[in-house]
Amino acid sequence: MQNNSKITPCLWFDDQAEAAAQFYTSIFRNSKIVHVSRYVDAGQEIQGFPAGAVMTVSFELDGQPFTALNGGPTFKFNEAISFQIFCNTQADVDDYWQKLSAGGDETAQQCGWLKDKYGVSWQIIPRILIELLNHSDAATSQKVTTTMLQMKKIEIDELKRVAAD
Repeated sequence: MQNNSKITPCLWFDDQAEAAAQFYTSIFRNSKIVHVSRYVDAGQEIQGFPAGAVMTVSFELDGQPFTALNGGPTFKFNEAISFQIFCNTQADVDDYWQKLSAGGDETAQQCGWLKDKYGVSWQIIPRILIELLNHSDAATSQKVTTTMLQMKKIEIDELKRVAAD
């Protein structure tokens, strides 16, 4: 399957590419698995996967194309790369947080960041947080920043309360 997007993130998994793609497409609206390609006999001595094993999964999350690759245990995810999800409501923040954090590393949760059960980092960001962090009043911005730094999941009502004080 041809992907017409100029930029497509490729996520390297040990051997969970298909399960991860199914997990992510179950969370985001307007998402789907586009294509699954499989390893063939050629190159087995290099890639180490048997013929027929899933090699890549092309999928879309709310229209954004991604590729998941089963590449073996050589590389692991870290926080240097994360995916931002901008939310309009606390219900959206809560929904994404609950679904993506399930089975993930709870010690990696801070300031709206979390790691999912595959080790991929996500930022669940209420749009109002950006507005409040860039508030024209420096004292308000400072209070919001201090409050956000104490949170795991961002709580919109608490940020609004602090900004209004």
